[in-house]
Amino acid sequence: MENKKLITPGYVMTFVLVTLLFFLWSWPNTLNDFLITQFKKSLELSLAQTGFLPFALKTGYFCLSIPAGLYMQRKGYKAGILFGLLLFAAGCLLFYPAASTQEYILFLGGIFVMAGGCAFLEIGANSFVVSLGDKSTAERRLNFAQSFNPIGNILASTAATVFIFSGIEPTSQAIEEMKRTITATGNAYSDFLKAENARVFPVYIALAAVVLLVALLIRRAKFPEVAAEKTSAEKGSFRALLKYPHWWGAIISQFFYLGAQLGTWSYIVLYITQNSDLGEKAAGGFVIANMILFMTGRFVATWLMKYFKPARLMGVYAIINLCLIVVVILGSAWGEEHIGLGLHNIFLPVPFAGFSVPVSIYALIFTAFFMSLMYPTNFASGVKGLGPNAKLGASILVMSLIGGAIGSLIISGLSATGWGLISSGEHQIASGMCFVFLAYCVIAWYAFAGSRPRGPLYD
Repeated sequence: MENKKLITPGYVMTFVLVTLLFFLWSWPNTLNDFLITQFKKSLELSLAQTGFLPFALKTGYFCLSIPAGLYMQRKGYKAGILFGLLLFAAGCLLFYPAASTQEYILFLGGIFVMAGGCAFLEIGANSFVVSLGDKSTAERRLNFAQSFNPIGNILASTAATVFIFSGIEPTSQAIEEMKRTITATGNAYSDFLKAENARVFPVYIALAAVVLLVALLIRRAKFPEVAAEKTSAEKGSFRALLKYPHWWGAIISQFFYLGAQLGTWSYIVLYITQNSDLGEKAAGGFVIANMILFMTGRFVATWLMKYFKPARLMGVYAIINLCLIVVVILGSAWGEEHIGLGLHNIFLPVPFAGFSVPVSIYALIFTAFFMSLMYPTNFASGVKGLGPNAKLGASILVMSLIGGAIGSLIISGLSATGWGLISSGEHQIASGMCFVFLAYCVIAWYAFAGSRPRGPLYD
């Protein structure tokens, strides 16, 4: 009986296929985090220049979210999802010419196009899942579907660690020596950079093939007529959306959540290498552990929502993450240099690895467990009661992913200045995590105070 209430009878297979989309769009988001470290090496980017990778990703979402919502109002969920899958695949395929020419702008263009396709998928899939069953179980249903997103995160992290990261991290002295070594195509260093760039595109070509296969399956799937509004009144309007405080509160909360998530994940490898003796390959292993915690958190939260209000649970999780981020900041090399509480000198063993790492690294990856329910809970809370305004409301909610781009730029900017404190060596990413602390404060406010549905609500 509970299954019938959770998913509209007759559409279980459609639900499964749409849930596959949550798995798919996690790949470009996760791979982007690895590209920051890879391109810093293979394209010789500065820390500031790497900030354009998350910026291109989230700007793609931002620019195409409204067109995606309007397109699905006119054509329906199925057409919007199919169009999004084609854009997704096209963006992946752009990585081949980008790698061949070693042009950063082409890589950014591919990321932007992929992100535009993902905007169609996220708006369509999230809104469709919310509508595909009893409204009282919307958060549980969406959280369950979103639970397959971190499975994609884990596989993408593994693929990036194995296939993109070579593990070769030459010192400045080794680089100078390679530059002096003449080869048939130039010198050993230019050959090295070309080989490192060539490690990227095969993963994206394989992803494009999978995306096109899923598009064929979706094309044959049966979709309910939930998107067949006929009049402008039934389609909703932007003016009507302003009457729902819980909706625009969700936009603010989602903006800061994406800033916290992307700001944490984009620089997790850099944080680990700056605060331990680990290289990029070993740091990639911690990213995989981070994604496993994120996936586990989603499934645990789905179960806990049977007993606790989703918004209340999100608030508690936000407070826990506030405490963890304090440890991330104070337990870093930067925190030890400028504040000196001694947390950086507390080490915990890594299971089965034979070495230990600072406690702050554990704090950083455990934030993934507690942030796992925030996106679906924000989304489902924001669109609750919007009725015919739901598609436009969802499209603007997805636009709030620009928070990830802005958050990443703020974090890299704060890290470059170190809050005005002179830091020895390379700029420390830990100083930028103060923005993440602010973000969890905003999420806690929405969870406890701003998420209650208000306005002219629809059943």
